[in-house]
Amino acid sequence: MNLKGRKILVTGADGFIGSHLTEALVSLGHDVRAFVLYNSFGSWGWLDHADKNVQDSLDIFMGDVRDPNGVRTAMQGCDVVIHLAALIGIPYSYHSPDTYIDTNIKGTLNILQAARDLNVAKVVHTSTSEVYGTAQFVPITEQHPLQGQSPYSASKIGADQIAMSFYCSFQTPVTIIRPFNTYGPRQSARAVIPTVITQIANGIEQIKLGSLHPTRDFNYIDDTVKGFIAACEADSAIGEVINIGSAFEVSIGETVKYIADIMDSHVDIVSDEQRIRPTASEVERLFADNNKARQLLNWSPQYAGVDGFKQGLNKTIDWFTNNDNIKHYKSHIYNV
Repeated sequence: MNLKGRKILVTGADGFIGSHLTEALVSLGHDVRAFVLYNSFGSWGWLDHADKNVQDSLDIFMGDVRDPNGVRTAMQGCDVVIHLAALIGIPYSYHSPDTYIDTNIKGTLNILQAARDLNVAKVVHTSTSEVYGTAQFVPITEQHPLQGQSPYSASKIGADQIAMSFYCSFQTPVTIIRPFNTYGPRQSARAVIPTVITQIANGIEQIKLGSLHPTRDFNYIDDTVKGFIAACEADSAIGEVINIGSAFEVSIGETVKYIADIMDSHVDIVSDEQRIRPTASEVERLFADNNKARQLLNWSPQYAGVDGFKQGLNKTIDWFTNNDNIKHYKSHIYNV
């Protein structure tokens, strides 16, 4: 699909990945409607900090994906929908699971119902590597069993299944992309990389963290954004689930060491009980197989391997250590 001349709706455009994706689409000259969460402050989230030329190019819609009428209104006249709006914090899902069902599953259903009725040309739905749970085999292909080890991951499994059911039942043109652990500028400080960077940047020598032994497949934000755009453009991706991952595995403990070395800092790590997941809920290992993305999307990570990871960390550290950016974070408290 050629996106030129197409109206593209991005839900969750106010968030970490969504704001980067929205900016990238605008920079490519595309017509973008940004769906941001309604609030009484009139805030567009991270899009408030976008360049003025980006803001001036956007068609902003303030609403809530849990509201089917608002979703349908937002999707009027749109050819492509990239659905990122979701609750993503795993710790928060332990004590407020209802909100995850309402937002992640019902919100996705609202998108799909409207897409079906309005004959949208393509829906790109955002999954997560968390749906795999602890790896039963590596590298993790798209055929890996799904395991709901947290209410968050269970809600995303439900959303994925609803999305695929609309493709199977109604031929709704759905593509599901499954990003592994995206990091970069603007990420929430409850994620491990920003929490380490912001603590070190604020002169804290005893870094509070959860478990250090789990491994992750980290992906720099630019690679994830390119994966989304490639999924929109590839007709061969319709009806498919596709991993977006670097195919590089690193432990949380090793990640902390890389960050400390780049920031020229010596740190001691303190185990913080509130940051540790319940034992059976911890995802011990994530390591992506990205061959399907390479084949169907002609996508490959530019920040791959240990060198690519360090390059991405350098860019992330540069952003977070800018006083204009770090002031938005509260490194002295733990937000679930």
